[in-house]
Amino acid sequence: MPKVFVHGNPETAAVWDPLLNELERAGVPRTELICLSPPGFGAPLPAGFDATVGAYRDWLIGALEDLGEPVDLVGHDWGGGHVVNVAISRPDLLRSWASDVIGAYDPDYVWHELAQRWQLPGEGEADVAARFGAPLGTRVEALVERGVSRPVAERIAAAQDETMGRAVLALYRSAAQPAMAELGRDLERAAHRPGLVFLATEDHMVGTDGQRRRAARRAGARVETLDGLGHWWMNQDPARGARALTAFWAER
Repeated sequence: MPKVFVHGNPETAAVWDPLLNELERAGVPRTELICLSPPGFGAPLPAGFDATVGAYRDWLIGALEDLGEPVDLVGHDWGGGHVVNVAISRPDLLRSWASDVIGAYDPDYVWHELAQRWQLPGEGEADVAARFGAPLGTRVEALVERGVSRPVAERIAAAQDETMGRAVLALYRSAAQPAMAELGRDLERAAHRPGLVFLATEDHMVGTDGQRRRAARRAGARVETLDGLGHWWMNQDPARGARALTAFWAER
């Protein structure tokens, strides 16, 4: 049974490496562990791809259709958003799903300060130009300071460029409220497949504790609380994440 992982912003698939290593140690065959890189985030941004929420949902649907069998789908950050959108729209492609950003689908969710900056014309362009145009060492340190392990940060930072910046702006602008609230109106449809919500208590970018728990209930998903971990929980304590996933998958 394929286990498919989808990362977010400003990342590449390298963000999953510590977790995948722990899953392999736990007995999951490496051949079952598949990483899909959203266009612009460690993968080329095709001509004509508008990098909107809907475009990424359709991209992931196409990639899962190509696999030809239901999968256990896991997403982090915007990857977690793409996962939820597939769970809502195409549950037939899934055996189960897991996400750490369910709070963004709550009607009261407010985008974090950086997202709001990216959503502003001019100010967003200036920010991504400075952020992704900074020296490699500066980009590495920025990721490390936010909780990414250094070996992973070095690999991610090397892929941060103007293309990723363009994808960031298009994606976040397409998701400006009320867009996420509107997507969340159909959240109950995600309950057609078993869901797992990672609630990292020190992640303050993906909604309040109440918003995340409320959205998880609507989606029929189980909550795995990761006390003391932040946005990059899969780097901070990959063993804990692997235990949660293997236990969840074993119930299917």
